[in-house]
Amino acid sequence: MRKGVEIGGAVVAIALIAAGVVAIALAVDTRQTAEDTIGRSELTGTAAMTQLEAEVRVLTAELSDRAGDLPQCDIAGEPVENGEEARCLAEHLRVQNLLATGGHTYTEIGRYVAAYDAPEDELAPGGGTHNPEYTSGDGVTGRPAINEDRQAWATTTALATALNASYLTERLSVLGIVLGAALLLTGIGFAVLLLATAVRDPGSALRLTRRAADSG
Repeated sequence: MRKGVEIGGAVVAIALIAAGVVAIALAVDTRQTAEDTIGRSELTGTAAMTQLEAEVRVLTAELSDRAGDLPQCDIAGEPVENGEEARCLAEHLRVQNLLATGGHTYTEIGRYVAAYDAPEDELAPGGGTHNPEYTSGDGVTGRPAINEDRQAWATTTALATALNASYLTERLSVLGIVLGAALLLTGIGFAVLLLATAVRDPGSALRLTRRAADSG
């Protein structure tokens, strides 16, 4: 029974060490992939993307109640190279969108540009209209003119989502490294304990196995 426990402990120690090494390797590779992807995007913060500038512009526009939590970081003129900077850029993009639309979000902006004589009840809170019957036509195609503010919101939201996903990926990779290190240290601890037992106890299964290998 004791020999079985010792052999089982050795197997567990080896498995933990292997799992820890694999987890750390995968986490490091994931982090590097995320940073490489962000770097290839070649994104750079605009001059207005500072914490102070965001606060001043929101207060001036009287949008404090709509803006929510403001960015607590600066990315002005700096290239985005990691998850933390990607998240900072995403926060500033949200503020800039709100400032551009007077505090209105995507769902509050009409899909089409409203005609000058569109009824008030057909107008969206953020401008434009969702009813193609009350829109000004596109001078080229004759179709209802698409509201560019709404399109800008959609594009920026998609970019911000990707940036936040990069940040989350990087954070998860850090967690993977920590968990991998924990598994590795646990496995090493098991191995050290088993070796210490084998040295003290002549009847240890591990020691007997070594003797049998040496005699063979």
